[in-house]
Amino acid sequence: MIGHIASFLGAIERDEEGQRLSDNNVIAIEAGTGTGKTVAYLLSVLSLAKSAGKKVVVATGTVALQGQLLDRDIPDVMAATGWDYKLALAKGRGRYLCPLRLQQSSETAKAQDAGLFLFEDELAFQPDPQSAETLLAMAEALQVGSWDGDRDAWPEAVSAQTWQALTVDRNQCAGRRCRLITECCFFKARESLENADCIVANHDLVMADLALGGGAILSAPEDTIYVFDEAHRLGDTALNHFASQCRLNTTSQWLEQMQKTLKAMATPFAEMPDIIHRGNELGDIALLARQLLQQATPLFRDRLENSVVNEGRQNFGSSQVRYRYPGGLVDEACRSLSEDLTAVFVRLNGRMENLHGVLEEALENEHQPVPRVDIEQYFQVAGQWLGRANAATELWSAMARPDPAGQPPMARWLTHEENGDIRVSVSPISAGGRLNELLWQRAYAAITTSATLRVLGDFERFKSDSGMAPSTQCEVVAGAFDYANAGLLVIPDIGAEAGDARAHTQALIEHLPDLLYPESITLVGDTGGEQNQPPFAGGVLVLFASRRQMEELVDALADELPYQLLVQGELSTGEIVSRHRAMIDQGERSVIFGLASFAEGMDLPGAYCQHVIIAKLPFAVPDDPLQAALAEWVESKGGNAFREITLPDAALRLVQACGRLLRHEEDRGRVTILDRRLVSKNYGRQLLASLPPFKQVIERS
Repeated sequence: MIGHIASFLGAIERDEEGQRLSDNNVIAIEAGTGTGKTVAYLLSVLSLAKSAGKKVVVATGTVALQGQLLDRDIPDVMAATGWDYKLALAKGRGRYLCPLRLQQSSETAKAQDAGLFLFEDELAFQPDPQSAETLLAMAEALQVGSWDGDRDAWPEAVSAQTWQALTVDRNQCAGRRCRLITECCFFKARESLENADCIVANHDLVMADLALGGGAILSAPEDTIYVFDEAHRLGDTALNHFASQCRLNTTSQWLEQMQKTLKAMATPFAEMPDIIHRGNELGDIALLARQLLQQATPLFRDRLENSVVNEGRQNFGSSQVRYRYPGGLVDEACRSLSEDLTAVFVRLNGRMENLHGVLEEALENEHQPVPRVDIEQYFQVAGQWLGRANAATELWSAMARPDPAGQPPMARWLTHEENGDIRVSVSPISAGGRLNELLWQRAYAAITTSATLRVLGDFERFKSDSGMAPSTQCEVVAGAFDYANAGLLVIPDIGAEAGDARAHTQALIEHLPDLLYPESITLVGDTGGEQNQPPFAGGVLVLFASRRQMEELVDALADELPYQLLVQGELSTGEIVSRHRAMIDQGERSVIFGLASFAEGMDLPGAYCQHVIIAKLPFAVPDDPLQAALAEWVESKGGNAFREITLPDAALRLVQACGRLLRHEEDRGRVTILDRRLVSKNYGRQLLASLPPFKQVIERS
């Protein structure tokens, strides 16, 4: 892997100023678990980047890997080599405490009747005694320098409500105009990025930086060598950043609260008529926006109700009720209203920027007739408004704007939520085009790596989803595991096909208890010989493709299982892992029931996971709007959506699920898949061939 990366970087052509000339600047490397890929890319990239005068940005898909890099992998490499590269951790602004907000919140704790936040989403923060103690402890820790304001470094858990009161977003931050700028935790952290040779970030932060034009948070793409670890996540992360949504009732309520707050500003800003005038203009436009949203509600509700009738579904109040616009084409009535909403939110956005700018300038004037603390609070409020107005503008513009001819359409859909609100959503069906434009074309170089980049034997789906050129260099580095001797893949006959949901669930209820901790098992393999497996007492991970099926199994079995059962959703992920490990450490038995996130990110080495049970092949939910829109596009171009999208995606998820079993070379265990479609369907052979080369035992009917 070191050789592949070094050769790749050495082949990039540069001009005299060090700028890239050639287009061979992206490589994809699939490196199996146990390869040592983090050490490989650190050893190969750091020195070559230094000689080329470029910065290295290592972006991970999960917080867990980010921590592993900083706490173990990078220090190990530095210690082993004697290198002295400057390293820095990059996090978003929301992970750092704002000293001004801490001061404001502390004052609120001292005077409970002091209204701090003036908009409905973020009600006045009224700390309870425990929260007040936390605020005091934070202030003391900052003062003595024992804490840097990083939420992840605070020794105790901080509730979301408390932390929301202590941090700001980009629009709420006054930057150099803030009176506490020299104490700012975020800007202190940013300063370390300037001199760093290597910055450790995550995919989300890279996407946020690119959305701001690149170089706003991290180094400029042209001067950066990116390493995307867990790169199979990159396309989905990018889609989340490029999507937009708006909840009709929630947005209307926010606008109503904004009008009330603008009227309340008349008292503290009575001697600043310019602000009062701008506030009045903004209030008038907010009223117009509310009126248009009130017109939109019955129109979109009608689309949803017709969807329920046409599809024969019940329970309109269910959050699962959706209507997707076929081909992304919005009907004339909805398109016209979306155009009107776009126009009014553009006006609202413009007036809001003006008010926000005037308040920001007022922070610099020491002779303003309004107390600075009032200006600071209203500036933060206006910043929060500006962020919401920007998001609404993007959404309605995307709803009204026709898609470019010949390009994949946007997915546009409506969702009826459990609280009765209607959510309007728009998203690209593929992030490839934007990633190519914002990242690959601009970056000096990029290395993408993961244990699972190939799908059904090739890189085509990964390159397409990520927007890479067809000619992108792709390499495979074999993993370190002896799969044939370390693991067994078992496909038993449970007497039901997974395609029959009710029969399959009933079969799981009957067979799963015996599979969780068998005293012994005897199965017939392909050769007809018996395969005997000894009993084991380690941890078991059961993975479900459907929350409903998981909950039905829990209802049917939880009271009868003679060992600990931990269910995703009933506890936090961290608490589930902690309890599971503790039980195994005591020599007891423990089972985890999990969904998709546990199939990809769960790391339970050794005895913590000796058996992975996969209840059903992880095909995407049929009514997922993005999947449906992408399938529709592929079919319209003469392709086969199942072969090109559904099957490859299921293969990738299945490989990731099986990857939970072996985490270290000494690990041993078993994977059991309770879905006979691997045997009964033609595509089953493809899926089986894509899995790690475990010894296979298939029970014949």
